[in-house]
Amino acid sequence: MQRLKTRAQFQAVLAGSTVARTAHFALHRCALDGPSLSAESPTAAAPLFTVDDVWIGAMVPKRWAKRAVTRNAIKRQVYNVSAQPGAALPRAAHVVRLRVAFDRKEFISASSEKLKVAVRAELQLLLARAAATSSAGAASTSRKARP
Repeated sequence: MQRLKTRAQFQAVLAGSTVARTAHFALHRCALDGPSLSAESPTAAAPLFTVDDVWIGAMVPKRWAKRAVTRNAIKRQVYNVSAQPGAALPRAAHVVRLRVAFDRKEFISASSEKLKVAVRAELQLLLARAAATSSAGAASTSRKARP
C-alpha cells in the first residue's frame, strides 16, 4: 500500500468520484489507468502514481478537527484501518476525507480511546460500504457483458 504525498495526487483523487460516505467521512476514488495518471503540466512528464498498487491518503481539515492531536490520531486510524487485510481496497487511489466534526461535548479529550474507537468503527463501515458498491458495480458490468 502506497501513501499519497503530493498536492497533485490529492487533487487528482478528489476530482474522481465519491465512492462511500458515513456520518463523518467520505471516500474518494480515482482509477490508476485514467488520464489522471499523467501530470497536467507540460514540464512535468512524470506520472502521478508510479506504482500500480493501492494508494491511500487522509484529509483531516482544521475546520473539522481544531487540535493537531486529534487530526493526527484520525489520520493514524485511517492508515491503520486501510492497511488491515479485511479492508479489500481495489488497486486505485483513495482519499478518506473528514467532512463533519466529531462532537466536542461527547469527545472531550483531544485524543481519547473513546474517540479512537468511534473513528475506527466508522472507518470500517466506510470501507465496507465502498467494497459493497465496488462489488455491486462489478456485478452490474458483468451482467451487461452477457448477450
